[in-house]
Amino acid sequence: MNPVLNEILPPLDRMKKRMSEADIARVNGRVEQIVGLVIESSGPSASVGEACWITAADGTGQPVLAEVVGFRQHHVLLMPLGEMRGLGPGSEVVKTGEPFKIPVGEALLGRVIDAMGKPIDGKGPLGPMNDKYPIHQDPPSAMARRRIETPVATGVRAIDSLLTLGEGQRLGIFSGSGVGKSTLLGMIARNTEADINVIALVGERGREVRDFLERDLGEKGLERSVVVVATSDQPSLIRIQAALVATAI
Repeated sequence: MNPVLNEILPPLDRMKKRMSEADIARVNGRVEQIVGLVIESSGPSASVGEACWITAADGTGQPVLAEVVGFRQHHVLLMPLGEMRGLGPGSEVVKTGEPFKIPVGEALLGRVIDAMGKPIDGKGPLGPMNDKYPIHQDPPSAMARRRIETPVATGVRAIDSLLTLGEGQRLGIFSGSGVGKSTLLGMIARNTEADINVIALVGERGREVRDFLERDLGEKGLERSVVVVATSDQPSLIRIQAALVATAI
């Protein structure tokens, strides 16, 4: 082959691939009606689980992220991942082309974030993170799961001696209010031999979040923890999202 063509063809092939993948003609949708937490729109062409941005018809306010949850008579059904104030008939719906993903990396250590991955601890923006991870994942195959064979020290002697835990094990702590669940969780987070803790406070009372962070978890525990918070006064979809985000992290 001609040496000149050898130099020209590879860049042309890359440009052709980029042009084929580019979303040149984007068709957006419009909100038709809102009933409760369900938003019904005419378009865009999206799939279940895909994330979309919804902007008020007059262009005011912050765009709201929503997730496609179904379809009804050629209309798209979405559920918002935030407050719906300002949205109404005619609001523009723009698909992102992918499910919601959470930025992950060491910059999350020592930070408190909400169900959208935004910091709420007043320490400024998160540091740079190059990786994003989808919050919806298929569970691993039963035969691909490791057996639970390696003990994990929690630093709580009563647990380590009588109720030894293992890597990969799930554990439930059930008791009435005010008995000490949060205190025990803080003790484990501060003293466990695990390198990193990912703690999800889902459905917690808003007034109790700082108590847990400052009294139970403490500065030592927070240094090697990532805390995801969705309080009881937030929409149910946000609380579900917080659990998925914590699992993804």
